[in-house]
Amino acid sequence: MKPSFLRLTAILVLLSSATAHANLESFDFSGPVSEQRYRALIEQLRCLVCQNESLEASNAELAGDLRKEIYEMMAKGQSDRQVIDFLIARYGDFVLYNPPLKPSTYFLWFGPFALFSLAGFALYRSIHRRSLSVETQLTEEEQARVNQVLGKFPTSREQGR
Repeated sequence: MKPSFLRLTAILVLLSSATAHANLESFDFSGPVSEQRYRALIEQLRCLVCQNESLEASNAELAGDLRKEIYEMMAKGQSDRQVIDFLIARYGDFVLYNPPLKPSTYFLWFGPFALFSLAGFALYRSIHRRSLSVETQLTEEEQARVNQVLGKFPTSREQGR
C-alpha cells in the first residue's frame, strides 16, 4: 500500500472518532449524570434520521436534540427506564436497537427472514422452471414418426441414409 493511502486512512479514522466524541463535550458530567451511564443509554437508542447509527454516533440535528433531551431528563433524576419509556411513547419501539418481541414488532424481527425466504423460494422456482423447459432432442425414430403423423416428407438428413 502507498504511504499516502495509509496516512489518509489514519486521518479519516481519527476524524470519525473525534466527531463521535465531540457530541458529548457540551454536557457537564460532574453533576448527577454519569458519563458512562449516559453513553450506555444513547448507544442503545437508534437515530431516527440515520436509522443505522446510534444516537451517540449520529451527527443528525434530531439526534443532537434527543441527546440533549436525554441528558436533561437524566439530570432531573429520571432513571434509564423512564427515559426509554418516554422515547418509546414518543417514537415507538423503532427507537430501540433491540425492540421487544411483541405483535407490533414481529415485522422488525421476522421481516428480513421472511423476505429472504421468499427470495430463496422465487429463485428455486425460477431455476426449477428453466430445468423443465430445456428442449429435448428427438431420436431419429421419433422424428420419423412425427413426420409420418404430420404428413411431411423425410428431411434431407433422413434421405441421406
